[in-house]
Amino acid sequence: MPRPVLTAQDLEKIADNGEIAIAPDTLITPLARDAAAERGITIRVEQPKSESAASNYAQIVALGADHGGYALKEQLKKYLRDWGYTPLDLGTDSTEPVDYPDFAEVVANAVVRGDAWRGVAIDSAGIGSAIAANKVPGARAAQCYDRASAKNSREHNDANILSLGAKMLSDESAREILALWLETNFAAGRHQKRIDKIRAIESRHQK
Repeated sequence: MPRPVLTAQDLEKIADNGEIAIAPDTLITPLARDAAAERGITIRVEQPKSESAASNYAQIVALGADHGGYALKEQLKKYLRDWGYTPLDLGTDSTEPVDYPDFAEVVANAVVRGDAWRGVAIDSAGIGSAIAANKVPGARAAQCYDRASAKNSREHNDANILSLGAKMLSDESAREILALWLETNFAAGRHQKRIDKIRAIESRHQK
């Protein structure tokens, strides 16, 4: 069954500063994102009404790492399977030296396109992957280093990509951060207008 798509034309009937609700698996076109940002329209993702529907949507998590993050990626991939998610491994496949921007971009593209619910980008420090991923319009990558930053990035910033530094965290700490990050919902409310402003900045610089 084809996934629903939200286009700029769909927003024409929505008043400025209004709101439109979409299903979790809806693909949003770049023009629709730009139109929503310019007109102050909030795109609200409705929660699935059944647990089975939620699990079908939330099962795919994209993973990408450079050589410094390869070992941690392999560990987190196992945890994701244990927790009921389907990891989408986008490389790298060994400890041979590679460049982290390549894999951060691939993860960000997968999330923005809707191929994955959320993404995880890993390198030695986690900083570079976050910077690279955030160059992709629609990506909101957050480097998280403890439980508090993981929770805040989801509740306040609606981060859709988690960036981890493999040499900065123990495997256990990374596991806890990932688990909390995946289970924390965006709080919306007063935080939504700030996300809308982030999208507006993005839109202005794409012109």
